Amino acid sequence: MNDKQKDLIQKFAALGSLIALTAIFATTSEAFFTVNNAMTVALQVTSIALLGIGATCVIITGGIDLSVGSVLALAGVAAALAVKELGLPVPLAMLIGILVGTACGFINGILVTRMKLPPFIATLGMMMVARGIALEITGARAVSGLGDAFGELGNGALFRIVTIGDDGFPNVTFPGIPYPVILMVVIAIAVSLMLTRTVLGRHIYSVGSNVEAARLSGVNVTRVTNFTYILSGTLAGLTGCVLMSRLVTAQPNEGIAYELDAIASAVIGGTSLIGGVGTISGTAIGAFVIGILRNGLNMNGVSAFTQQIIIGLVILGTVWIDQLRNRR
Repeated sequence: MNDKQKDLIQKFAALGSLIALTAIFATTSEAFFTVNNAMTVALQVTSIALLGIGATCVIITGGIDLSVGSVLALAGVAAALAVKELGLPVPLAMLIGILVGTACGFINGILVTRMKLPPFIATLGMMMVARGIALEITGARAVSGLGDAFGELGNGALFRIVTIGDDGFPNVTFPGIPYPVILMVVIAIAVSLMLTRTVLGRHIYSVGSNVEAARLSGVNVTRVTNFTYILSGTLAGLTGCVLMSRLVTAQPNEGIAYELDAIASAVIGGTSLIGGVGTISGTAIGAFVIGILRNGLNMNGVSAFTQQIIIGLVILGTVWIDQLRNRR
């Protein structure tokens, strides 16, 4: 087997795993292969995928962002408090939440590029600070009573078909495509085009491949690195708003360990932890691998603790394969 064949196998390993998991769970549970369950999986995957897209860009540059779970919570409660305490319209409050995420990403970028802190330490510190602020401003209590308008983004759907039955009650004929899923697809396509079709995208890959060579070639390494952390923070803020909208309640403890899912989705999709390699399509596949794995195991009555073990083993296996590829 030559190197080209090995690269093709590694490239499509995640897709093959996704197809295999779908086939296995479709045979073990009759409810798995239904429209309703497909929409449920897509909705559950949204948070992992959005965070994973930001994580992919950061990892391609050779960095890491451990703060997205806490930034998600801070952005979500900021949007909720803007509605409840300040009486702002929901769209403006959501924008404030997203900007909070952007600010956190900007600070991460400054810590890494200007203060020269290792990305692991810089984002670990932000993880603790953001979580602490979220707990402090809410008194460690959930923010509720946000109204139906706050839940529209997370619970609304496009093309939903509802009919009135003979008993006079509404029946959902087709659940529709959830707004968060549409948002995920649009952002995935936009960031993928940015990485593959723009100068900025080429610079992101060049920084991760060889930072000194990129600098000598005229790439503004500081600006490019800052951009990836800002993008990651912005997507974390957006994810927080979407997630809190789905719950119609802002939980300051939401998003714990989400950063691990984001990094796992990127790695499973072929993003290399040493930088320079990664695609958004691969990350999307990795997110669906995690989502379908959890959904299928739930349907088969597997405990949450066993699920953690299985997903952990999957992550270890994919990182090991990545290390073998790098050694070669």
